[in-house]
Amino acid sequence: MFFGRSWSEWIAQYAGSHQNAVNRVCHTIGIPMIILSLVLTPLIPFVSGFWRVPLLLFAIGWIFQFVGHAFEGKPPEFFHDWRFLLVGARWWVAKMRGKA
Repeated sequence: MFFGRSWSEWIAQYAGSHQNAVNRVCHTIGIPMIILSLVLTPLIPFVSGFWRVPLLLFAIGWIFQFVGHAFEGKPPEFFHDWRFLLVGARWWVAKMRGKA
């Protein structure tokens, strides 16, 4: 359970607003870029000039997200509920496992 709903319910709602094939591809590429940028961020103080890598991954990942939503014709779900920022990552895992 996640905030009173099952993960299946969250992912089903997320998937329902991500039906366009271009949007799904953009999210399949953009979500892991954003996650990787967040994972790499703690290394910034230890590697000179490294800040560019997470920054570029983060920015390009979000560009993919918003381009995808332009094709979808709908705003991102997190505009309505911040929890979809977390659900998006879970959707990506489900998609990679063939379950979304």
